[in-house]
Amino acid sequence: MVSISVLLLSLLAYCSTTALSQSLRKTGQTVQLDGNYYYIPATSVAEIPGYAFFRIRADVERAGGLLPLTVISTIFQGFSGQDLGSTTTKFLEEDDVFTRGFLGGIYVQYTGFGPRGSNGNASSERLGTRAPVTSAFVNNATAIPQGPYFVNSDGQLYQAWRLFSDFAGSFTETVIPASDGGYTVLPANLPAEKPLAGVRLGVKDIYDLAGLKTSNGNRAWYNFYTAATASAITVQRLIDAGAVVVGKQKTSQFANGESPTADWVDYHAPFNPRGDGYQIPSSSSSGAGTSMASYPWLDIAIGSDTGGSVRGPSQVQGLYGNRPSHGLVSLEGVMPLAPELDTPGFLTRDPAVWTAASQVLYGSNLTITNRYPRQILTAGFPPTNSTSPAAQLQLTFLRTLSTFLNATVTPFTTNAAWSASPTPNSDPSLSRFLNTTYPLIIAKQQTRLVRDPFFASYAAANAGRRPFVNPAPLIRWSYGDAFPASALEDANRNRSVFASWWDSTVLQPDAETCSDKILLYPGSSASPSYRNVYGGPPTVPFGFSTGRISVFAGGPDFVLPLGEADYVSNVTGTRETLPVTVDVLAARGCDGMLFGLVGELVERGILKATVAGRSSVEGGQVLVRREVDEQ
Repeated sequence: MVSISVLLLSLLAYCSTTALSQSLRKTGQTVQLDGNYYYIPATSVAEIPGYAFFRIRADVERAGGLLPLTVISTIFQGFSGQDLGSTTTKFLEEDDVFTRGFLGGIYVQYTGFGPRGSNGNASSERLGTRAPVTSAFVNNATAIPQGPYFVNSDGQLYQAWRLFSDFAGSFTETVIPASDGGYTVLPANLPAEKPLAGVRLGVKDIYDLAGLKTSNGNRAWYNFYTAATASAITVQRLIDAGAVVVGKQKTSQFANGESPTADWVDYHAPFNPRGDGYQIPSSSSSGAGTSMASYPWLDIAIGSDTGGSVRGPSQVQGLYGNRPSHGLVSLEGVMPLAPELDTPGFLTRDPAVWTAASQVLYGSNLTITNRYPRQILTAGFPPTNSTSPAAQLQLTFLRTLSTFLNATVTPFTTNAAWSASPTPNSDPSLSRFLNTTYPLIIAKQQTRLVRDPFFASYAAANAGRRPFVNPAPLIRWSYGDAFPASALEDANRNRSVFASWWDSTVLQPDAETCSDKILLYPGSSASPSYRNVYGGPPTVPFGFSTGRISVFAGGPDFVLPLGEADYVSNVTGTRETLPVTVDVLAARGCDGMLFGLVGELVERGILKATVAGRSSVEGGQVLVRREVDEQ
């Protein structure tokens, strides 16, 4: 495809050079090196000093005016072939953008003592390579970040952005940084030391990213509104800490829960890679979950959780994920579903990255602690005599955790506890008391904050027309429209009553351990849910469940992957595997205690990082995978 495009442009230029010079704009080019595809931006990021570039200019010209080149920084003038070998090994281990093909040219920067503005003593002979070599003494302040680049015949250096295939359909668009500090529609160098230096980040497409449009999963919204002028505070914190935004990721529309495939009208639901490749991805942070389960080159994704939108995708794809305590960070620049319930959370395979990113995002509101409760409540856990593989994993983890904490284990039922300690002016049945709380809050808030201003602006600009909206948001909004404004106040009052009861009766604050108890419940149990099975039209999300506790109480709810269990797939006709997870709850504000606990469980081998691929434990080829060469 690249060659055809070049030929067509050449023919047009021959016909009308003047016209094209006024309308064509350079946007970069795509090349292939060592079997990998790379995007080379139109704008250079640095320049090799003229006196140093002179030594390799002829080699660049012989290469056609574009040469893959590696930049190396060292304080030692005696940089040798052995040093080059160890540096190359380090790059190959730490940077998946780098390949040996970038040793087509080498530029050594000496940042130690030496005459600035002069060549160093590096040479092909000294480094034991046939590649052209040049060097120079430079200041630390002006040194080019080391790593792989492309250099042109003028000595200009261009970043090498490795291209990967989004075979799971997780992203709405991929991005690269623009010169104005925003983003345009993967970095090549090894970055400086920052908390998240070089960590690759996917961003749910309800977060603003400077220079890009936000879709909220709705095509009309994307086309109607202009690009964001600033990034959401949450995303900017991560960028400032060194995270590299790879792209914006699919969300179910306006962050409402949707099931594939019929509910997803404007955009196609991404593919969950686990098992047979045709399991639901869960929502609304669907792209975040499928990308983390599919792509080893992506480190972490930021989603949002109002009623389960981080936890659901994490559970079904075997990822670490968190709904944090409510209010830890501003959600300015993020589309709201219901501000009193909305939270930003992460999905990732690596608990160390999870903790580091959370420390950056939640800042001073998160302090890692290492004193833990000695009481464990279990809700909905399998009986101790259960023999299913999934139940065995969950029960084994419970036993191991209770031993580690020297904790007692007590089965717990929220409904029964509520009935046993009645709250004045409330229904003794918790299921009745909170049945309409969630759907009323999200419907009344999102119609006021999102739908109504959107519809009004769109109609004014389009002769009274309404924009298209998927079935799931519409049915939820319509439900809310049937109630007066006072219904929102009543729903929030019920939410507050439950939160106060929970804090004073179940998971209580503790001066030593932050939370006097933790509560565990099964997250996923390797139960298949096929995306090709139609479950009926979307409905209003009535009811109360254990997964709604953190939503109403405002405390943290963390998803912990334990392993996987097999099932017989209706798609492949053979045994496949799906993830098994548990969720852990603590008192509000005790996120740091949970992160500390996870860290120690990882150190002891009780919890482990998961991997991308068909299996969350062993990886393996994704059955729906489609590479660039196959397109």
